[in-house]
Amino acid sequence: MTLTIAELARALDARFWGDGSLAVRGAAEAGLADEGQISLATAPAYAEKLAPGSMAIIAEDMDPEALGLSAAILVRRPRVAMASLTRAFDQGPDFPPGIHPTAVIDPSAEIGEGASIGPFVVIGARVRLGAGAKIGSHVSIGRDTVIGDQALFHPGVRIAHEVVIGDRVILHPGVSIGADGFSFVTPEKSGVEQIRETLGERGDIREQHWTRIHSLGGVEIGDDVEIGANSTIDRGTMRATRIGRGTKIDNLVQVGHNCVVGEDTMLCGLVGIAGSTRIGNRVVLGGQVGVSDNIFVGDDVIAGGATKIFTNAPAGRVLLGSPAVKMETHVEAQKNIRRLPRLYAQVAELRETVKKLMEKRSDEES
Repeated sequence: MTLTIAELARALDARFWGDGSLAVRGAAEAGLADEGQISLATAPAYAEKLAPGSMAIIAEDMDPEALGLSAAILVRRPRVAMASLTRAFDQGPDFPPGIHPTAVIDPSAEIGEGASIGPFVVIGARVRLGAGAKIGSHVSIGRDTVIGDQALFHPGVRIAHEVVIGDRVILHPGVSIGADGFSFVTPEKSGVEQIRETLGERGDIREQHWTRIHSLGGVEIGDDVEIGANSTIDRGTMRATRIGRGTKIDNLVQVGHNCVVGEDTMLCGLVGIAGSTRIGNRVVLGGQVGVSDNIFVGDDVIAGGATKIFTNAPAGRVLLGSPAVKMETHVEAQKNIRRLPRLYAQVAELRETVKKLMEKRSDEES
């Protein structure tokens, strides 16, 4: 794809400076652009790397003439500009039109108009696939699953039976939706149940065997959800596990059975959410955050990387640490931990001083 500077500026809802007729064939990092590529350099550290006469996207308060540019696009919010820029030049994966001859599709399945179905895809009984859906190679879709319009499933996605997926959902390679929940029970109270009640005390330890609880619920995924590579969402026990509209899930994320995740929430890489937990709207969980089962995380909560949430989190709270506490509390605690060696040395010095004073007093009294 080739755009002029003027056309690209209109696409970014921004103004341009310099020669608006220059052709832009792609984008590159500052200092790495080849001929015809435009650089994103919205901070001084990146602007210093720009070659004289090059093209760049810069912040509104920067001076393109002083930077020696031939053309520039000036934007208000650089991160939003990056989204628009990458969208303009992203050709995406190759999905040839029609149905590949190696695909295995049950006769009762309904395939929407304009769908693309790749090699070795398996689609089960009574599946409904929306218009314009793109299904990559080696994808499997279980019986009675409903998938909305303009879905994009990359190769190797696994969709179990009785799953409902909305419009424009993107699933990256290796995503698994609708596997059975991790639910087991013992004939008598297990050690886990005992310590939940006693917070540490255990009764008699005896031999016990786990009995499987089957998963009768499905999974429901709202419109405009994107799920990263090798992430997994388990089906519910009696009711569906639900992912709200517009939520974005990174790679290697686990969402347990019966969970409800709200709208426009972001789950970063290696997040793990245990079963029957409720996550609110617009929540952001940083990488490696863990959330215990049967609790809720309120709307607009932000949890920093590696935070472990063991109890309910009120709406709007900013959390960090294990166990999770308010971010400012965690930061202050870490400062205090770093002060401990100095405090220990001061206490040791004080003890030595007191010891000497006591010895001197004893000598004087004798």
